[in-house]
Amino acid sequence: MALEVFHKDETLQMRRKLIGQSCRLFFSHDPVKIMRARGQYLYDENGMQYLDCISNVQHVGHCHPSITQAAAAQMDLLYSNTRFLHDNIVLYANRLAATLPKKLCVFYFVNSGSEANDLALRLARQYTRHQDVIVLDYAYHGHLTSLIDISPYKFRKLEGQKEWVHVAPLPDTYHGIYREDHLDPGQAYADTVKSLIEEAHKKGRKISSFFAESLPSVGGQIIFPTGYCKRVAESVHEAGGVYVADEIQTGFGRVGSHFWAFQLQGEDFCPDIVTVGKPMGNGHPIACVATTEEIADAFTANGVEYFNTFGGNPVSCAIGLAVLDVIEKEDLRGNAVRVGGHLIQLLLQLQTKHPLVGDVRGVGLFIGMELVKDRVSRKPATEEAAHLVRRLKEERIVISTDGPWDSVIKFKPPMCFSIEDAERPHHIIKILFLHILSIHFYNHIPLTQRITWIRFSQTWKSIFKAIVSYFSVLFFYLKK
Repeated sequence: MALEVFHKDETLQMRRKLIGQSCRLFFSHDPVKIMRARGQYLYDENGMQYLDCISNVQHVGHCHPSITQAAAAQMDLLYSNTRFLHDNIVLYANRLAATLPKKLCVFYFVNSGSEANDLALRLARQYTRHQDVIVLDYAYHGHLTSLIDISPYKFRKLEGQKEWVHVAPLPDTYHGIYREDHLDPGQAYADTVKSLIEEAHKKGRKISSFFAESLPSVGGQIIFPTGYCKRVAESVHEAGGVYVADEIQTGFGRVGSHFWAFQLQGEDFCPDIVTVGKPMGNGHPIACVATTEEIADAFTANGVEYFNTFGGNPVSCAIGLAVLDVIEKEDLRGNAVRVGGHLIQLLLQLQTKHPLVGDVRGVGLFIGMELVKDRVSRKPATEEAAHLVRRLKEERIVISTDGPWDSVIKFKPPMCFSIEDAERPHHIIKILFLHILSIHFYNHIPLTQRITWIRFSQTWKSIFKAIVSYFSVLFFYLKK
């Protein structure tokens, strides 16, 4: 079968007719038709290569041969549901348990991050016998109805906040209420959660759980201040609730120094429930919930069987095991430390030279570069970020934005991303910043000066004279 069945324009027309328009494409003004991929590279219908800076789902690289071989081999043997006894599910659970604190030793396998978070919500409520949930502002935990209800990023655009949902401030030390100059932002932000609990109790409500991504992604690639999670967990436990760490975007070594992002908060912090999804199957739909024996026993005691038709099937577990093997054999955690560290340094260099870059933050290959109109007000530069994404796409670099104002350029590439790959977007961004700033300079020049410049540039037809006139504008502005 040929790779391309329809011409790109025909594919786009058919998609618009057949697929719900709320299912959006990247670069909707000029979509890219991707036909194949390998490692950190995507290829369109013409064979043009794109550097993929955002596919954290394809954790160990697109179409990794070890993953493909493991999937095909198991598919050729058995692809059944999990009510038959099979080694793969226990082998995989045992391997995952070895990466987690000892108390997180019971696993439920599902098919997506949304399923995992929905199950975590059920576990928390069954164990605590409480209803209410605390979440962070701008959070997104999945597309099921139960998860839209605990995702401010979504519910504010729909039916609004339910009475059993309590929204805590995002612990953002760049834009938030407590910033980098605060003596102890971790404690200050944790106190906001404690206050929410106290307010809920005054209304006669009880907290079942605190849900948070270990590193908020949709919130803008946020790194929690030191001590935040431990202090929040203490308050939640005192209220009879449990702490749920959403590792769907950040788990499996993306942060480099640790296998799980929650471990960045120190050895004395451990969630009660951990949810995992996107990177587990390298693109194959597999996810899971890890929890304690006590919480699992309470869930069992309700007398209702939990059955998931495809969760933990032999093929999914074979793929999951292969992903773990590749992470270890190719030292992808070490690669995240080396390449991520190099990329952060390159972005920090941009920050020292270009006022558009307000903040650079991240760990491993989870990195955000926030663009601002100016560094004093920290007003988000949403339009400039969108322009940068479009122009990078023209240079065949796939990247996107995140954050409440879509002003954060995010880097969450496959873990095989190389030093050379990191330098490529940096080089292009550096050039694009000069272009953006030149437009900014031009817009600040008085109209009479612009007219003089335009007449001058029209007088000369040669490329050389055009370049001279262009830089005269920069000189004029800098001289001011």
